[in-house]
Amino acid sequence: MLIVRATKKLLDHTNPPRAVDGDHDTTLLGPWYATALFWRPRLALLVNERTPLPVLLPLAPARSLPARVPAEIATVLDAHQVPSTFTADELQHMQDCRFTTTANRSVVGIMNEFTKLSEIYTDDSARPDLVPLSLRLATTPCSPLYATNVSPDRELAALVGSTAARSRKRVDGMQHGE
Repeated sequence: MLIVRATKKLLDHTNPPRAVDGDHDTTLLGPWYATALFWRPRLALLVNERTPLPVLLPLAPARSLPARVPAEIATVLDAHQVPSTFTADELQHMQDCRFTTTANRSVVGIMNEFTKLSEIYTDDSARPDLVPLSLRLATTPCSPLYATNVSPDRELAALVGSTAARSRKRVDGMQHGE
């Protein structure tokens, strides 16, 4: 299950399926945060809690947003050259997407910074190309990552690398009868 912790303005605008007590995220990346950007066209900004990886996607049609979130995350993971096995595993765990309220002020602050940077990086006269914009935002240094990998793109690469190393170690152990 994918849990998206959304701002009130996004929840009010989309009325998505809600998480209930006992629901928990089963993806390796963990929960995502989301907000609405009331630009022309309207967008949704997702930020991963674990890696602060940003993903921008069209908000319209708002009712289909929960169904579109997993594919948009996968598109950005592919753009970051994440191995297809990692992305496929994440997608399998994202089949059920539920929304709830925000809980981490630090991630909300990062969403606010990404919103401001998105405005700076886009040309008001053109429709922004969302995947390249998401990739550019992912190079932004984020204070929660200063002690580790500094930016979301590097944090994602480290997480994927450590996951691949654990998988290889587990496979090697099974091959050698450990």
